[in-house]
Amino acid sequence: FSFNLSDRLCYLLGLLYQEYRDKSTRQEIETRRLQDSQTDPEESSPSEETPSEAEPTSITESKAPPQISLLRNSNSRFNLWQDLPEIRSSGVLSILQPDEIKLQEAMFELVTSEASYYKSLNLLVSHFMENERLKKILHPSEAHILFSNVLDVMAVSERFLLDLEQRVEENIVISDVCDIVYQHTVNHFSVYITYVSNQTYQERAYKQLLQDKPAFREVISQLELDPKCKGLSFSSFLILPFQRITRLKLLVQNILKKVEEKSDRENTALDAHKELETVVKACNEGVRKMSRTEQMISIQKKLEFKIKSVPIISHSRWLLKQGELQQMNGPKTSRTLRTKKLFREIYLFLFNDLLVICRQIPGDKYQVFDSAPRGLLRVEELEDQGQSLANVFILRLLENADDREASYMLKASSQSEMKRWMISLAPNRRTKFVSFTSRLVDCPQIQCVHPYVAQQPDELSLELADVLNILDKTDDGWIFGERLHDQERGWFPSSMGEEILNPKIRAQNLKECFRVHKSDDSQRRKLGSRNRQ
Repeated sequence: FSFNLSDRLCYLLGLLYQEYRDKSTRQEIETRRLQDSQTDPEESSPSEETPSEAEPTSITESKAPPQISLLRNSNSRFNLWQDLPEIRSSGVLSILQPDEIKLQEAMFELVTSEASYYKSLNLLVSHFMENERLKKILHPSEAHILFSNVLDVMAVSERFLLDLEQRVEENIVISDVCDIVYQHTVNHFSVYITYVSNQTYQERAYKQLLQDKPAFREVISQLELDPKCKGLSFSSFLILPFQRITRLKLLVQNILKKVEEKSDRENTALDAHKELETVVKACNEGVRKMSRTEQMISIQKKLEFKIKSVPIISHSRWLLKQGELQQMNGPKTSRTLRTKKLFREIYLFLFNDLLVICRQIPGDKYQVFDSAPRGLLRVEELEDQGQSLANVFILRLLENADDREASYMLKASSQSEMKRWMISLAPNRRTKFVSFTSRLVDCPQIQCVHPYVAQQPDELSLELADVLNILDKTDDGWIFGERLHDQERGWFPSSMGEEILNPKIRAQNLKECFRVHKSDDSQRRKLGSRNRQ
């Protein structure tokens, strides 16, 4: 080429990454709904079976650069690899097997979505970060917190995109992309960890600037109104790198589900996925680390010990759940009493390795009267519950602060709150539906149709099109689920998703999940045998 293919592609690209991502996930949801409504998932057509491979852009061979005219219409439907004029005219579709065509679509999406992402990053830098009026308003330290190392992230994306495009130009049929993903993840993607770890500071600085600097607020509002931004907010551009690194992992998973088993391409995809998973976990840890430390310091200041003091702050400790419960007074024989004094308030702080039981005292303080290691907690639901004893459970401390066993009869405000406490207090307790990791043939599943942001530490944030196993559910509208693509667990409102009713689709989802994580499983088995030795 006599000109930069990245520039040409991004120029012709119709959708910003935020738009692409939204349309892609919504199409994935619709495809799954369609498959779920069919009696046999094999009946769906090839285009239906490629939920998120569909893309707003295309990449052409070096032989015919002008043939990208179909990209010029940004309102056109998603274009598949097989819809490209070059592919149609080549006759390759009559030679390739349907499974290989699906794999081509999956690889094609990874490339074209990176171009869409690069375009959005470019807009964040050129339209917002480099705006002269904004530069004058922001102190260099404020600009640094707000934009972090986004220039490094953009440079990494450009280099990655160029290598991907070069691969696409080599042959009309894409040989592989996961080897490129692997190399870039290992050598360059650490810039994402730096950017994402800054997220808490970034959000705080942005809110503070909006509040303290009217001029900043005014300029941002004007820049957001520019047609280039397509009605998208400044904050939607700031969060792009975190969204992309997570999405990239899912795109590699999508490829992994379609490559031939025990092939070189499967091995490459597994390697790329493993490295991406490491980066995503490091990003998540980076975000959590700062907020957790601040939270632990805040809790420590509020606690007063009636018993022997326990040091709360530890680099390996974090809060899992906190809240008020009602403790039943007196011996168990008084359960039948209908007096107002039957229960009294207590307050629990549950950490990943410790439970602290308190009573609230004046001045927003808590007096600690008992504690126990989390591993020495047991819970038991009461079965013969009348109205006054609804949502009551027994909490046993096998070894409390006085080195003896203690029991507490506790009442929650609702069924979901009771179940949430029981699962948090004793995580290994059997749930209503067992986790997929037990290799069950079937398990209830749900797909997310509305995004959800976790409000409590025991909740799970959901992205559109996430698929989860249902481990437990309550009558008042909450689900305890385990997301298939990363095994993260937590509670979320049942109204956020739609249950997957077709057992064949559920089985297919599980099979794909086992395949994606089989390298993790073999690693765990090796570790397990080493530990036993």
